[in-house]
Amino acid sequence: MTAPRTGDDAQAPGLSERVAVAMQHLLPKQALTALAGVFARWRGGAFTTAAIRAFIARYGVDMAEAADPDPAAYASFNDFFTRALAPGVRPLARADLVCPVDGAISQFGAIDGQRLVQAKGHDYSTSALLGGDTALAAHFHDGHFATLYLSPKDYHRIHMPCAGRLLRMLHVPGALFSVNPATARGVPGLFARNERVVCVFDGARGPWVLVLVGATIVGSMATAWHGVVNPPRPGTLRQWDYGDRRLSLQQGEEMGRFLLGSTVVLLFPAGPLRFDPSWAVGGAVRMGQAMAHGS
Repeated sequence: MTAPRTGDDAQAPGLSERVAVAMQHLLPKQALTALAGVFARWRGGAFTTAAIRAFIARYGVDMAEAADPDPAAYASFNDFFTRALAPGVRPLARADLVCPVDGAISQFGAIDGQRLVQAKGHDYSTSALLGGDTALAAHFHDGHFATLYLSPKDYHRIHMPCAGRLLRMLHVPGALFSVNPATARGVPGLFARNERVVCVFDGARGPWVLVLVGATIVGSMATAWHGVVNPPRPGTLRQWDYGDRRLSLQQGEEMGRFLLGSTVVLLFPAGPLRFDPSWAVGGAVRMGQAMAHGS
């Protein structure tokens, strides 16, 4: 079992971080996210293209990797944010688990009973993350987890770390705090407080979970089998059962996507699992890279 990586060399939140986090408690996050969703869906022609070009320049987006590198080819920001990659730019490693996204490693390692590390000085429970489903959370007692952050510049589609058969999906209502590293250091239980989509699979190692965590300005989350999950946001937990549909996805296959950027949390059951030795908290990762090996 791999010990949790807590980033002990990371500094405690400074004054500017604390102020930024405090401001998030005051902002109308739901309204801002709804407004961002309207803009992201808008097909504004030359205005949309100019905004996409400005975004590419601001965040250093590598359009050479996109299936269509021309910013004018995207009719809306949603189309741009969820752009496909060119064939062959993300080969799959020979590993039991491959990285499901492009992004940065927030935390990873062993689950201590029910507790997952969020950031130095902060942890939260698997049952809270999974919408209070204690029976589901019990499968991951002393198991393994990985939390991966997608920044605005990253590729925003999510892929399967291993083959799996879909069992259930839950949409858990919640807040919409930012999920950047500063907020993870400053908001206790962040990933169990924000809105999220919980996808439950059965695989060769038993049940495992991939959680898509929403955030401020993340206007929607979608899965390959359902389409857009949110909106709507009814404010109550929603659940879909796929146990009788035999819906299976292969390792590396697309399973979902975000608008803009957010975080995914992966849970695996107890048992032999070694995270790749190249992994380190804060390190950059790409979809398809080796994540972990089962022995």
